[in-house]
Amino acid sequence: MADIKAPVFPESVADGTIVEWHVTEGQQVNRDDLLAEIETDKVVLEVVAPDDGVVTKIVKQVDDTVLSDELIAEFEAGASGSADAGSSSNDAPAVNPDQPAAPVQAKQSTDGGEPVQATDKKDEADHKDQSPAVRKAAKESGVDPKNVEGSGRGGRVTKTDMSNPTLKADSSIKSDSGRPVAESTGERTEKRVPMTRLRKRVAERLLSATQETAMLTTFNEVNMKPLMDMRTKYKDQFEKRHGVRLGFMSLFVKAATEALKRYPAVNASLDGDDIVYHGFYDIGVAVSSDRGLVVPVLRDTDRMSMADVEAKIRELGGKAQEGKLGLDEMTGGTFTISNGGVFGSLMSTPILNPPQTAILGMHAINDRPMAVNGEVKILPMMYLALSYDHRMIDGKEAVQFLVTLKDLVEDPTMLLLDL
Repeated sequence: MADIKAPVFPESVADGTIVEWHVTEGQQVNRDDLLAEIETDKVVLEVVAPDDGVVTKIVKQVDDTVLSDELIAEFEAGASGSADAGSSSNDAPAVNPDQPAAPVQAKQSTDGGEPVQATDKKDEADHKDQSPAVRKAAKESGVDPKNVEGSGRGGRVTKTDMSNPTLKADSSIKSDSGRPVAESTGERTEKRVPMTRLRKRVAERLLSATQETAMLTTFNEVNMKPLMDMRTKYKDQFEKRHGVRLGFMSLFVKAATEALKRYPAVNASLDGDDIVYHGFYDIGVAVSSDRGLVVPVLRDTDRMSMADVEAKIRELGGKAQEGKLGLDEMTGGTFTISNGGVFGSLMSTPILNPPQTAILGMHAINDRPMAVNGEVKILPMMYLALSYDHRMIDGKEAVQFLVTLKDLVEDPTMLLLDL
């Protein structure tokens, strides 16, 4: 008999919550099969099977709070059990409501619960086919999963679908309570959904940043035409050589790294009454995911090529969308870049990511009339915003940092020539 324990959390994470079990007691699993998901303040951690065997007992249930390295289940290596007793709800076949009901007999539920009696009730079959996380979300929101458009395999409804449901086009749709959820007549509806631990933590940190720092934002604008021309000229060769697409973010990361070298205070952090000047450059790139805002970190950007940056951003962005970022990939950044332009933002004042002392905001690229050598020209322009903690960064340093960044972006050759 072996113990299945929660992962060892770092000091900054006190505990976690079990959000989903992918197996049930008595189910046979293979080594590295996903057993459970634990949500912390920062990421969702996966617990996998240590070996081939059987999960003999589940100690901690969904919604239970667990501590670092705490027992959550018991496991017997090498044992045999039921292969389909608790088959992952994500792999369970969808129920066809048009198929004739099977004769009444004892059978195992598709979500791995206790044996239930099969009936000819379509609603009951539909609910049993949903994963525990989906049923939990349905209970909290009052929205029946069978009324939601599913994005999973075979049209299955996932937890993500329930967090922001798109209701099927059916004016007769009802919730579990029998009350209409959406009416074509324009009935006003609402739903109440508890914040996830990650969303609560993000809210706490943002509120803390606005209340406990002397945050100020300075703006500038950058002519994106030289960078866009360079990208158009070399993007095909770049992708062929390096296997990744050439985007704008890699050059902004490299330009920000160079500017940070020249203005160390912007790359520093506060630790009590001490200012910590970092001799390395770990730049976080803010990513919006279904679970909330996360900031994966690019390590040692001064040693990375533009191709390295593009590949790493692609890798971390994919992990963020899948909820598979590790804690080590999200901690320890010295500076952050947030690109609201991908959503169409023209201008904003990004909020600091403590204990960092500055954050750069990128925005949408729009054609605007500009005066160039006494002539009006239409150029693709972007507003840049640098929010910084005025307690340790003076306005002069902040403005000079932003101007340096602007100069490097408008003339990328300066990066190559180290000017």
